[in-house]
Amino acid sequence: MSDPLARLLAEPGPWTVAYVDGHGDRPRPEEEGHRRAVREGLSAAGAPEEDIESVDRALQADQGVPAPSAHYLLVRHGTIEVDEQFTGARLGAPLLRHGHVPEVLPLLRHRAADVPYLLVETGRDGGEMRLRRAHRTGDLHEADVEGREPHHLQKVRGGGWSHRRIQAHAEEVWKHNQSEIADAVDRMVREHEPRFVVIAGDVRARQLLLEQLSVPARERVVDVAAHTRPDGADDTVVDDAVAEAIGERLRGEIAEAVDLASANDGADGARGADAVRDALRESRVATLVLDARLGESERTIEALDGPPWVSAGEGDTAGTTQLGSVPLAEGLARAAVLTDARVLIVEEEPLADDEHRPSSAADEPLALLRWSQE
Repeated sequence: MSDPLARLLAEPGPWTVAYVDGHGDRPRPEEEGHRRAVREGLSAAGAPEEDIESVDRALQADQGVPAPSAHYLLVRHGTIEVDEQFTGARLGAPLLRHGHVPEVLPLLRHRAADVPYLLVETGRDGGEMRLRRAHRTGDLHEADVEGREPHHLQKVRGGGWSHRRIQAHAEEVWKHNQSEIADAVDRMVREHEPRFVVIAGDVRARQLLLEQLSVPARERVVDVAAHTRPDGADDTVVDDAVAEAIGERLRGEIAEAVDLASANDGADGARGADAVRDALRESRVATLVLDARLGESERTIEALDGPPWVSAGEGDTAGTTQLGSVPLAEGLARAAVLTDARVLIVEEEPLADDEHRPSSAADEPLALLRWSQE
């Protein structure tokens, strides 16, 4: 098992899970009330005091993430095994649980959008590059390029031959500066393989930079028509562009998995809870696609403490021990992680504030198989 989460899920519990709102801009009494409610909820769920204390300490240390944010904690015997904070609101209801099978869907939903990307803010006098992970704070890597001869980059007034000569020289300087930035961007793309490259800044600088990027870097570009380098500039347009790029990437990966699962007259895929369960029991699932709404279903499945990780029905333990009934989506997702399958979550599209979402049933689970039985 290459995934650290898979190695944890293969180990015995019991586990305490807390999936809650992160530290926000609430007044101190409200923050203390929030932590108190978490403590009380975990106690009601049967969590031991050592786990509750560990969760409370982690929530007290929950600083530096802008509101709204979400916090996922997985604790065993007082030791925090997973502690992850994400920018943005929770994806689903809060969870306070204690038992032998931990809920991992909230974590997987956030991780699906947790991709590396490169933010490039360029100007005619240089630029800054920041390698980041979506829905995380802080920079993974950064690099600055200080342009050459900045005193020549002022707008020239007047006309005539002298004016054209100075403007031509300034244009050459701009090209030189963007060439250096392009080299730095190409290097970071090769070394870190970000999923996409967001380029913002001065319009002419962006044009010159795009012309000089390598093909691998250019294919990743999301061009943002905003000059974000000046102090006090609004970063909202960049944030929106990043969110849209992530959404398009996820939708594309889900569509590709569905198309591949439909190939060969459907022999390369499994559809429906029973078929997907059976494929997971045989470790044949390469990618599991789950509708996020399935997490709200009352359907359950029996979890096992060893391979094949889920039961095929009453009395089927396959030489393992039953850990109990768990929500269907959780049981399938757990088995997928434990068999090194990828998990993709189909999220509902956001609605406008005045728009009503009609109720509808969740789509059935779907799996792209490593090999078909034909």
